[in-house]
This record gives sequence, C-alpha cells and structure tokens, in this order.
Amino acid sequence: MSNTIRTFIAIELPEKIIYTIRKVQEEIKSYGLKIRWVRPENIHLTLKFLGDIKEADTEKVARAVSESVTGYPPISLAVKGIGVFPGIKRPRVLWLGISKQLDLLTALQKTLDEKLEAIGFPKEKRPFRGHLTLGRIKAKIDPKRLNDVLKEFTQFESEHFFAKRIILYKSELKPKGAVYTKLVNQLLIED
Repeated sequence: MSNTIRTFIAIELPEKIIYTIRKVQEEIKSYGLKIRWVRPENIHLTLKFLGDIKEADTEKVARAVSESVTGYPPISLAVKGIGVFPGIKRPRVLWLGISKQLDLLTALQKTLDEKLEAIGFPKEKRPFRGHLTLGRIKAKIDPKRLNDVLKEFTQFESEHFFAKRIILYKSELKPKGAVYTKLVNQLLIED
C-alpha cells in the first residue's frame, strides 16, 4: 500500500481549558483507579476519526474541512460533566462532556461528515457525542470507586471557551503515547 498516515479532525482546546482538565485528572488520580491517562496537551474534541488515509489524500481532506467551516462562527463551548463509554458495567473510556452551543457543534460535525462522505470517507454510524477522552480503562476497575468519581464530577463545569480552529491531525502511536502533528489548521469565521 502507498504511504498512509493515521489521521483525525478535531477542535483544539485553549490552554486555560487544558489546565482545568489537568487539575481534574490529578483529582481523579487520587482515587487510585487503574486508568491509562491521556496527556492533557493531547486532549482534543474529535469531530471525525479518519484512520489510515493515503498521504496524497490530505489535500482532498483539507479542502473538505475548509468547505465545511464556511459560514460557521466560532462556537461557544464549556467542558461539563463526566461519564464512561460504553457504560458503567464495562467501562473502557473515561470522558468529560461538552455543553453550550451543542446544536451548532453538531451541525458543523454533520456538515464535515457529509463533505468527507462526498470524497469517499464513510459517514459515522453512531450519532455524534462531543466528549474529551480523559483516559482509557484496560483492566477491571473498582465499580464503587469509579461511581464515586462519577458522582464527584457530575456537576463539574469549566469556564466557557470559543472553538475557533478545526485541525486535521496526523497521529503516530509511540510506546509513550500518541504524538499528534497538525497538518491543516482551519479557522472558523470571526463574527
């Protein structure tokens, strides 16, 4: 196969939000749960995971991203709440939720999905649920302690921020965790 790169499209988080997430992670770590933590600087709001694509297709993808953001203003968001995927009985991913202009965020994600489908990337089968992955749960975890964490942070909410950039990232899996490189940086229209 020709040169492929692992890619995804996401909204970059501002420094102040990354700092807040780092503090939440530190508090959760005190519960002693076996979680493989995502480095705070790697946390982002994924709009579309593309997986392995031909390096030559990045230009097509960049065009689709650019066309997708046309007409969209920066989106007001906040980090709010906590949860696990797929559920409390068999948790695999610990995440923080997103609130505020979710209708606009969902519309942008749907536009992006449609533009990418037009160039050969399959549409998402599951409905979009904006979230920030805090960590991955690989082993059995104490359900009572996990429940305590979920209760503790269910009301958590960060200050609001504006999602201003959509980025096409290259993801390289390394022994110490994923390394992300920005390939395309698309600005949403300022009002």
